[in-house]
Amino acid sequence: MRYKIFISSVQSEFAIERRMLTDYLQKDAMLGKFFDVFVFEDSPAKDNAPETVYIEEVKKSDIVLILLGKEYGYEFADGISPTQKEYEAATEYNKYRLAFLLNVEHSERHPKMNELINQVSENIVYNSFSAYSELLSNVYSSLVSFLVDNGELRIEPFDKSPNRDATLSNLSDEKIKWFVNRARAERNFPLNISNGKEKILTHLNLINKGKVTNAAILLFGVEPQRFFLTSEVKCAHFHGKIVEKPIPFYQVYKGNLFELVDQAVNFVLSKIDLAIGTRANSTAVPTAYEIPPEVIEEAIVNAVAHRDYDSTASVQVMLFKDRLEIRNPGALPPQLSLDDLKKDHSSYPKNPLIADAFYYTRYIERMGTGIQDMTRRCVEYGLPEPEFKMRDGFVSIIYRKEGLAFEKIVPENSENVPENSENVTENIENVTENIGSVTENVTENLENVTENIGDVTENMENVTENVTENIDSVTEKLREQKIIEAIKINPKISTTVLAKNLNVTRMTLHRDLEKLKAKGLIERIGPDKGGHWKIIK
Repeated sequence: MRYKIFISSVQSEFAIERRMLTDYLQKDAMLGKFFDVFVFEDSPAKDNAPETVYIEEVKKSDIVLILLGKEYGYEFADGISPTQKEYEAATEYNKYRLAFLLNVEHSERHPKMNELINQVSENIVYNSFSAYSELLSNVYSSLVSFLVDNGELRIEPFDKSPNRDATLSNLSDEKIKWFVNRARAERNFPLNISNGKEKILTHLNLINKGKVTNAAILLFGVEPQRFFLTSEVKCAHFHGKIVEKPIPFYQVYKGNLFELVDQAVNFVLSKIDLAIGTRANSTAVPTAYEIPPEVIEEAIVNAVAHRDYDSTASVQVMLFKDRLEIRNPGALPPQLSLDDLKKDHSSYPKNPLIADAFYYTRYIERMGTGIQDMTRRCVEYGLPEPEFKMRDGFVSIIYRKEGLAFEKIVPENSENVPENSENVTENIENVTENIGSVTENVTENLENVTENIGDVTENMENVTENVTENIDSVTEKLREQKIIEAIKINPKISTTVLAKNLNVTRMTLHRDLEKLKAKGLIERIGPDKGGHWKIIK
């Protein structure tokens, strides 16, 4: 089947690029078999208004390829340029749209061009270019993807493809053992570690034509970034609402995909507010983060599991004063739109073998409900609905709400406030503004604070905006203490219930349990299902 491409742009600004793209697409040995190209300057003279010709050609086309630069171009009587009308027509007539953005500063663009770019970015993923060679490479990749999606070219998914440079020796026995144990506990995975590495990988379809696959390297590799440099996750924390340098906190995480998710989730949890209550109503100390940990986990897992691993970009986790943004170099499958994400929809994983591994370990479900779950949990928690955009990749935006974590804790203790705490109500606003940090006094006197938490309101003015370096160890010790208390009460308590009671992700709980076992404080008696916990010390 042949497809028609309509090239749309300001003709004067991209005259050279339009001509070179047309010649290349018509003469390329492979693309020339599938595509015909239309550019307005090649059309014969007609007794029709140019606007009519543009729209009619868009309607006849299968793909509208748009080049966006500095200039907005000629404007019709209604103030709209041909390029914008062509894009809007392509949207109206449900054409396959490809957008390529010239890399220049925002201030160098015509204001109406910036508005058009914002409009485009709300609906489709655009690629950026600085030179013709980069544009050509991006166009080629996009058209190949179009042919694959339409069944014209048949290639194996990235994660299923054998890795020609890797062998079984490049996979970690410990990481495979961790996976098997986790998968057996979470999903009744049928094999155990005694079945051997090769049989386990074969069962997971991670060996192809006698070679380990790309997915195997990413999931269980000793050094995955040796093979896929940009499979790392970059995390940054900004004090304001925009990207500014120098970046106050910046961390690049490496490791297998499970480790990347865990590290990125913990990075965010260590930077957002965590409220710690009292034992006034129960033996367990209540805690609450300002964003539900499972929402953060879902967004990061989606980015890592469904990204485009052929891309030279990395997943980025960016925490701002008012929001959390997770960006991944990928796009929605052609079967889905942004609007579809918040409705019931089927699952179309970009990397099905990676998705399977995440499913077995209960990092994800197979039902395509992740986005809906994120939205529901945010709303139930008192946060605005998350937003999802396609902007040089797929972007998930989770909004923050100042003081929310402490609103979750304060009501529980309101009836237990000492009589001499008349100023609690007057000071609560200051508490919620400053509670995001922990003072050296809290760290040094942790035991006194937890035993005399009723007096915390008197000391809140001492809380500063600087998070101490050992906050992670403080909260970890609190969790370990609560885990031991919970096991004492119910030795058969499940990890699902424990994670929910502690308000942490399953990944964090699993790590805490392993540390407690390594310290000789607890042990597991019997199988994962039907067994029980035992306190050793």
